[in-house]
Amino acid sequence: MNRRKFVKKTTLAAMTGVVGCDIVFGTVMPRGYVPLSLQDPDPFTLFDKDRGMVVLNDRPWNMEARVHLLDDRITPSKYMFIRNNGLIPEDIAVENWVLTVDGESVQQKKRYTLQDLKSKFAHHTYQLTLECGGNGRSEFNPPAKGNQWTIGAVSCAEWTGVRLRDILEDVGLKDTAVYVAYHAADLHLSRNPEKEPISRGVPMDKAMQDETLLAFAMNGRDIPMVHGHPLRLVAGGWPASASGKWVNRLSIRNKIHDGPKMGGSSYRVPCNPVAPGEKVADEDMCIIESMPVKSLITYPKSGAMISEGKKLNIRGHTWAGELEVKKMEYSIDFGSTWETCALEKPANRLAWQHFSASIDFPKKGYYEIWARATDAKGTSQPMLLPGWNPKGYLNNACHRIAVKVV
Repeated sequence: MNRRKFVKKTTLAAMTGVVGCDIVFGTVMPRGYVPLSLQDPDPFTLFDKDRGMVVLNDRPWNMEARVHLLDDRITPSKYMFIRNNGLIPEDIAVENWVLTVDGESVQQKKRYTLQDLKSKFAHHTYQLTLECGGNGRSEFNPPAKGNQWTIGAVSCAEWTGVRLRDILEDVGLKDTAVYVAYHAADLHLSRNPEKEPISRGVPMDKAMQDETLLAFAMNGRDIPMVHGHPLRLVAGGWPASASGKWVNRLSIRNKIHDGPKMGGSSYRVPCNPVAPGEKVADEDMCIIESMPVKSLITYPKSGAMISEGKKLNIRGHTWAGELEVKKMEYSIDFGSTWETCALEKPANRLAWQHFSASIDFPKKGYYEIWARATDAKGTSQPMLLPGWNPKGYLNNACHRIAVKVV
């Protein structure tokens, strides 16, 4: 994460090794200068990501997966999307990391080292679905501001940590407790230490769920730096912005938290439908909580070709925020008729579910396979783009892939 700083401190010989050849006139290079070839590190190497990932922004870093990369049942780090609001922390000393819990509604302020958390509280492991609230933003018209995510800002990794509830019970809560807000070590883009790039959180009922974790491991290993090492909040089923990375403080609020990215149009949508492009007053916006029902076909890739007379096997994942998906269907006639997919139960609550189907095509030609999920309350994905909102959140339109039968 700190390559530029490392290069400034290293020797000419070491720089030569990184560049891969002699730095001609290196002996007269200005002191502290970073060669251009080392100033802009390759993000795929820097974050250990597959080169099929797509970089949307580098200040701050934001990166998404192409849908076929999300075929694993448990998302590996190399395919996990990156959504940052600020700069990744520098010079993290894990041995000195401390989590402070304070706020208007705690019985007593407490501080925990990582070792305290790992040794004093029970460990729990869950597969948890995290999706950027703006996943699918690129389809909205009029265009919505922000990173133009397509459909790859979602993941379901396996997270290990301690329950947030156990920490809250240890500090003791006053009856006035309403919200748990996170604060973190990431830097504001301005590098002003007085500014937080983002400080969000969850209301008390979400904080007290079994699956809401302060996590220190992902997929059985230390969390990668870009995903929140050494400690992060994971609140599956809600927009991933509620799951703060690099958490070093929790404040227990006696009101809905009012930190950066909690007001205006940030992670909020109109409480009632509005016309595309319409301006919405702040008081008419509601905070996004549980994410909507959604699904992805992860195999095959769009554009697949199949021989006439052969069946095509498809598979993918589906999720519905706080709810379970109860029915999964596919259509090959643009939504005129639907057939049922095989649907598995989730590994645990808030994990995505896996579906599959074997499809026959009536004759040669071009087809589209549309996928539609229905949640436990009977709400189904819309076939096309759902209601417009100022920031392009919550696009859960049916995923579609193209297939040609030859």
